[in-house]
Amino acid sequence: MLYETIGIVRSGHLPEVKELVLTAGKIILQQGGVIRDIRNWGTFSLPQAISRGQQRHTKGHYFIMRYDCGIKANEQVRKTLALDVRVIRSANVKLGNGKLETLSKFGEIRWDKLEGEV
Repeated sequence: MLYETIGIVRSGHLPEVKELVLTAGKIILQQGGVIRDIRNWGTFSLPQAISRGQQRHTKGHYFIMRYDCGIKANEQVRKTLALDVRVIRSANVKLGNGKLETLSKFGEIRWDKLEGEV
């Protein structure tokens, strides 16, 4: 199945983002999955302050990863990110119904800029 994970990590810690993506990627590859795309969206203000790990966060470093894997591998990725205190928030979504014609509709991961942004 094709999955997409969006994660928010403490801002100002780019090596932590790389380490978390590497850990999730290893889980997927060890379970026979395939990583389709990884994007670093950078640091943004959170819509509202989030308390995690006895800290209050107002900014976070966003990343997104799209991958094919089994249900067990996806669950392991989800649990790993949920238990890591460096991750402020993460969300996993199953894309499509597993049929080739549905999966071909999902193109590259984009982050559209607002009008007037450079």
